[in-house]
Amino acid sequence: MIQKTFFATILLFLAATAGAADDRPAPPRDVFHFVVNDGGDALEIDWAVEDGAYMYRDEFRFAVSDAAIVLGEVVLPDGEVHNDEFFGEQVVYRGNFYVRIPYTVEGAKPESLALTIDSRGCLDSGYCYMPQSWTETVGLKKAGSEKKQSFASLSGNSIDKALPADKVFIPDAFAVDGNTIEFGIRLLPDYYLYKSKISVRSLNDNAKAGQLDLPKGKVKTDEWLGEQEVYFDEVFGKVAIARATPEAMDLEIELNYQGCKVDGICYLPVSKVLTVSLPVATTTTDLSKIPDPSLPVSEQARLAQIITGSSIWVAAGLFFLAGLGLAFTPCVLPMVPILSGIIAGDGDDVSSMRGFTLALSYVMGMAIVYTGAGIAAAALGLQLQATFNQPWILVLFAGLFVILALGMFSAYDMQMPSSIQSKLSGVSGNQKSGTMIGAFVMGALSSLIVTACVAPALIAALTVIAQTGDMLRGGSALFAMSLGMGAPLLAVGAAQGKFLPKAGGWMVAVKNAFGFMMLGLAIWMLSRILPGTVTMLLWAILIFMSGVFLGGLTTLTSESGVKQKLGKGFGFLAIIYGVILLLGSLTGGSNPLQPLASVNVGSSTAVAEAEHELPFQRIKSVDDLDREIAAAASNGKTVLLDFYADWCVSCKEMEAYTFVDADVQAALSNTVWLQADVTANDATDKVLLERFGVFGPPTIIFFGSDGEQRHGYEVVGYMKAPDFAKHVRQAFSVSDSMSAQVSR
Repeated sequence: MIQKTFFATILLFLAATAGAADDRPAPPRDVFHFVVNDGGDALEIDWAVEDGAYMYRDEFRFAVSDAAIVLGEVVLPDGEVHNDEFFGEQVVYRGNFYVRIPYTVEGAKPESLALTIDSRGCLDSGYCYMPQSWTETVGLKKAGSEKKQSFASLSGNSIDKALPADKVFIPDAFAVDGNTIEFGIRLLPDYYLYKSKISVRSLNDNAKAGQLDLPKGKVKTDEWLGEQEVYFDEVFGKVAIARATPEAMDLEIELNYQGCKVDGICYLPVSKVLTVSLPVATTTTDLSKIPDPSLPVSEQARLAQIITGSSIWVAAGLFFLAGLGLAFTPCVLPMVPILSGIIAGDGDDVSSMRGFTLALSYVMGMAIVYTGAGIAAAALGLQLQATFNQPWILVLFAGLFVILALGMFSAYDMQMPSSIQSKLSGVSGNQKSGTMIGAFVMGALSSLIVTACVAPALIAALTVIAQTGDMLRGGSALFAMSLGMGAPLLAVGAAQGKFLPKAGGWMVAVKNAFGFMMLGLAIWMLSRILPGTVTMLLWAILIFMSGVFLGGLTTLTSESGVKQKLGKGFGFLAIIYGVILLLGSLTGGSNPLQPLASVNVGSSTAVAEAEHELPFQRIKSVDDLDREIAAAASNGKTVLLDFYADWCVSCKEMEAYTFVDADVQAALSNTVWLQADVTANDATDKVLLERFGVFGPPTIIFFGSDGEQRHGYEVVGYMKAPDFAKHVRQAFSVSDSMSAQVSR
């Protein structure tokens, strides 16, 4: 009964949270939007009121702080008559409306002024906001300045119901001949596409797309991107296709683009796959000699497009699969011994159902907290993983694992006083419900501290929340991904409950094994902040002691059975390995897989070590980065920027397996390696992270020899060496070399 109540409480919590999100009135500034511009002789205010809300005309008051500006009579629109229950007939405004405030200048015209706006509004539901007073700084216009900015050009403030990208931008493509295709994108009125965001690439192995031939667009001054060429109504372009074989074929091309609505929202990058039937090719080309010049859409951007452009259920299903893929990485695998230890510590009579429900409690704790923390982090711009991987938190959590391990070794026995136990003896479910709540809490803590990984799926969900404010879609994707990460844990729980020994000597041995796992987890967590030599010393002690427990130092007799002999053999091997690790740590080694690599057996070893040193230059601030990029560009070099943290598991994987690869280093031979260590997560680190919208390490950003960032080529999370080397070459390939090689 208590077990059912516990899960019902979780479901009620989720439902109440969702209900609260729907019923709670939004903040006033999220309901009553405005933009103030200077018209030269009048202040012009574009208002936009959300559906279901209105503002009272007679409650408006306007004032300025600068004595040089004298406001004239306010020009207000007619509005509509609203029969108010308490105030009678009132004139109110809904939707979009425009207010003009003429002014005169006495003396020198200031560069800006502070306009105070007093107002009051209500919702059709009956809720009325307190009178609001907002102060807006307005830059005053000089002669010949640009046309004013209208309200809805502020991203995210449009009150229009946003149409899906597929309804706004309609792409098509067809073959001109065997080596050329033409594509077109038709747009709804009042929408436009950025020329710089349009790219094409071939998805076939036997064909590559060349340089795009696009017409000249209209120049539009973008608030964030500066002057940009854009297209209205429609755009047609041609692209050369390099063919490896002459036979007629069906070509799949990926068309990427991004656009906005005039005075409205801007869409995330869109990626569409189109099929074109190509006739026999007139020329063929060796594709291995042709770099791919098309600008890719990064994996996280594709996933973000899935969240915003697909059904919420489709997105949830895909992110569940993404989470399932993460379940077999170092992001999640450390949770297996934690959950196993919880189940093993539950008693000698753990059934399959009991193991499953404990695992479900753990997974729900992980998923709920992971989702809630992710939404909060994206909405508030926090680096949550960095916050929860501070040294003192890691030490506390490692200490908790040590305490749990000691319990597995029966070093203590946590029991209630006998007087309390006797009073509760009739309540059979208390101990079990307590264990379930403990599993839930441990899952919640694990989601924040143990899973210190950044993956494209996580970044995609956080990006949607941060850029669009759509917490429902972004949060549901996060929750689905969390459930996918936890799905194998449910199988572990059910299997452990079924196959775990029920009593006797085997049970003691199993608990001891889980005790060593807990100690291993403590060392693994401390490895994020301890020097490598100290970490390897701890591993040496742990493995040596495990060998002793297995019976590596026990004397065998003629009566010893198979179990004792196997224990002796494996235990003795563990003791030998522990001694080797101990020697390695005492001689400065830090890699448990190569514990004696640090021992200099001649000059050749020292040379080999020097060759494996990664040529990273550490930077700290934005100024450091800009200086190094400028220096590299002046020398014709490209730049790699690696965001790193001591607690980041995937960062260490990249250094141990990817950056040391010979092919990777060859691809980066003309590249300046920069590394930003954001372990401290201080104010300087945050400014650097915010510049690129980075949510956490590892994130790798590339800059060309021209000093410009190679957008779309960002790497998030761990990437294997062969894939990374190929990715690097694509990022740094010369954009115009393709058209020269395929020209006929």
